Amino acid sequence: MGIRARIWPGLSTRGVVLEIVIAVLSTAAISAGAASGDRGPVSVGVFAVLAAITFGLLLTLRRRAPFVPFLVVAALSVLSPAVNGALAPLSYAVGRYVERWPQRFVVAAAGMVAMGEPWRGGAAGEQVSRWIGGAVWVLLPGAVGVYVRTRAMLLAALRDRAEKAEAERELLARDAVLTERTRIAREMHDAVGHRVSLMVLQAGAIEMAAADEQRVQQLAGQVQTAGRHALDELRQMVGVLRAGDVDDAAPLGPQPGLVDLATLVAQSREAGLAVQLTGPPEGALGSDPVVGRAAYRIVQEALTNAGKHAPGTTVRVCVERRDAELVVRVTNGPPPTPAVGAPSGGYGLVGLAERVRILGGRLTTGPRLDGGFEVEAVLPA
Repeated sequence: MGIRARIWPGLSTRGVVLEIVIAVLSTAAISAGAASGDRGPVSVGVFAVLAAITFGLLLTLRRRAPFVPFLVVAALSVLSPAVNGALAPLSYAVGRYVERWPQRFVVAAAGMVAMGEPWRGGAAGEQVSRWIGGAVWVLLPGAVGVYVRTRAMLLAALRDRAEKAEAERELLARDAVLTERTRIAREMHDAVGHRVSLMVLQAGAIEMAAADEQRVQQLAGQVQTAGRHALDELRQMVGVLRAGDVDDAAPLGPQPGLVDLATLVAQSREAGLAVQLTGPPEGALGSDPVVGRAAYRIVQEALTNAGKHAPGTTVRVCVERRDAELVVRVTNGPPPTPAVGAPSGGYGLVGLAERVRILGGRLTTGPRLDGGFEVEAVLPA
């Protein structure tokens, strides 16, 4: 195995067998030429040495480094024309395995001279015949070798391009899946987070209204309703995220938009938030559904944050149209008492900023001078 690796590096068993067959057949052709009287002036012993050298070159270097073996065999053919039988496989090998054109030109010239034997002279027809034989025996195999090499390189380039295109398609598909999962996670955060925030507010109201049994029952019913809605939305999102598993029972209702803002505000009021809604104007209701859904999620997240960080304050929601823009502004005043331990993952406003950026809008968030907080989004309408 070690000898094979040194002589024929990277070749399979089939390739090694092919090299041996080519060397044997070429040597057999040389011997047949010598037997037919084309041995030249050398003795049988010298010819046997020349044939052995040619066989060794064909066997070991035809594929790895055919340039030097070809020149050696061309020189040996001057001593014994029968050695020309090895020029055809070596010429093909030069065209197939040698990349540089100057070396190919040198091989073509040396091979034509060796086959044409201009020093022999003779009749014009005989000389032309020798040169034509040289073209057939040297130039034609070399051209075939160049063609095979070029075709192999082209196929390799096309295969590489196809593999890269396939890999790029896979990356794009994975990126699309990741983007969609991120979008669904953002929707889950906005929807479920808002429902849970309302449940927290309603639970706090139950504690404050413990002496009013009717009010406690009403608030408990609202908590149950908000919990069911949160579970339904969570189930829908998980059903979508579940890879390769279609849950036919998962709710697939339409996404909320501007027309649902009044319902959102009403639910927040039921949970105990003091919310004032201005708008949206009639002309804004026909906006792009994507813009309407973004406006709804902005108001939803702002109400959620107000309920967590400023419970008991008044929240003002204003939706208006300015030229070709839809402006959504949610403002809350300072909390009557500091919110203790308000949970926050820190991703709500980040998700809103990304949502607005994708639509080509602007989002401004920050505290107000009076201690409140304001969220303002300008969306292309």
